[in-house]
Amino acid sequence: MTTYNRGDLLAGALESVLAQQEDSPPFELIVVDNNSTDNTREVIERFAKIDRRVRYVFEPQQGSSHGRNAGIHASTAPLVAFTDDDVRADADWVAAIGRAFDEHPEADVVGGRVLPIWPSPPPAWLTREHWMPLALIDYGDVPLAVDPNRPRCMVTANCSFRRAMLDRVGGFGPAFQLGKKGLLGSVEDQELQLRVLQSGGIVFYDPRVRVRAEIQPNRLERAYHRRWHTGHGYFYALLRNRDVEETRVGTLFGVPAHLYRQAVVDLTGWLGAVLTGNRERAFTRELSLCFFVGFFRTRCRDSAARRFGDRLAALRRFSARVRRRPRTQSAPARAAGHE
Repeated sequence: MTTYNRGDLLAGALESVLAQQEDSPPFELIVVDNNSTDNTREVIERFAKIDRRVRYVFEPQQGSSHGRNAGIHASTAPLVAFTDDDVRADADWVAAIGRAFDEHPEADVVGGRVLPIWPSPPPAWLTREHWMPLALIDYGDVPLAVDPNRPRCMVTANCSFRRAMLDRVGGFGPAFQLGKKGLLGSVEDQELQLRVLQSGGIVFYDPRVRVRAEIQPNRLERAYHRRWHTGHGYFYALLRNRDVEETRVGTLFGVPAHLYRQAVVDLTGWLGAVLTGNRERAFTRELSLCFFVGFFRTRCRDSAARRFGDRLAALRRFSARVRRRPRTQSAPARAAGHE
């Protein structure tokens, strides 16, 4: 578990993990303080004094990926489970993780349900269709293996890895982490799982592995979801997921043609929904457009940076050729030399 300036939430998360059933497998709870400036350290050390399973780790480099990688580095167990400081684990959480890996020895990653603890009744528009920005997961009651035909992303609020797989593919990628440039919608979980799948590993969903997340009040606001989807577009542009990048037509400013087509469909759908007064459908289309805007801006900046880099490289090559040319006297000097 990695945490930053959430001392007020952290105690509940630690209590839930430590309150596992008596028949749970032995475990160690590593809590990474990601350079907090509040009372986070005091909270962790208070728990460590009364329960020897708790370990405090300090990671000064800011960012959730840096914090999680510090936790991986500090761990020694063959299974490494992740959860968050605003999450409450079920009493059989550790046992369910162990059981899932025992029953599916082929699995390298196991994720489970992340269900909400609402601070107040959610607004009518906040249906399961809009759960992604809340990092909530519920893929149903039936266990399933993730593959290209059934793409699913497990989130680190409730995700476990075999240590051997982490050693093989590496940890979380800082370029995709939460907190980069203050953006929401990071894809560090997905990027790591893509590397697992590309290496031949297996990601498994088990609904019995269950936690509950405390939803912060600001996440019930439409503005949060707009920001999240815009940031998600930014990170997806960095991710370069093959399923998104493939196009038979080509790209413009580095953006695949099918994303332009979808943006036109979304814009038309948004306008139609606005004119008919369907706010829920209009908002869904708007969020899809937010994703496109984040993706488009990022690719345009990358394209401009590459063009600038190409021009700079050409200028350097030209300068190098000029410096290598043999020097000759100017015409007046040559004429003077013959006199």
